[in-house]
Amino acid sequence: MIGKYEHRTAPLLSLRLFWRRMARHGGAAALIIAGSLFGGMVGYRQLGPMPWVDAFLNASMILGGMGPVDSMTTSAGKIFSGLYALYSGVLFLLVAGILVAPVFHRMLHRFHLEREDRKS
Repeated sequence: MIGKYEHRTAPLLSLRLFWRRMARHGGAAALIIAGSLFGGMVGYRQLGPMPWVDAFLNASMILGGMGPVDSMTTSAGKIFSGLYALYSGVLFLLVAGILVAPVFHRMLHRFHLEREDRKS
């Protein structure tokens, strides 16, 4: 499970387990990106209509924040393209949060433990 972190009173996670947690978060982020890329490819393929290679290129460029390569010709395709671009912007923030969460948690946990040591 991704969201299971140690309690603030628990000892700091070992580096080996921390890197395992980072790998799990990276895998979850990769699955989300792959699913989003596939969904974008299907949308461009069906609503474009575009060949699979062009649909892949457009979907990956939008997900990467670069912008579309080919313009859509149908109204449905243009609406899909705009909604997919908005979705991709939100997805970027989500994936960044998934990847940064373990590092941020470890930093906060370490600071909390150091503060507890100073109180004793």
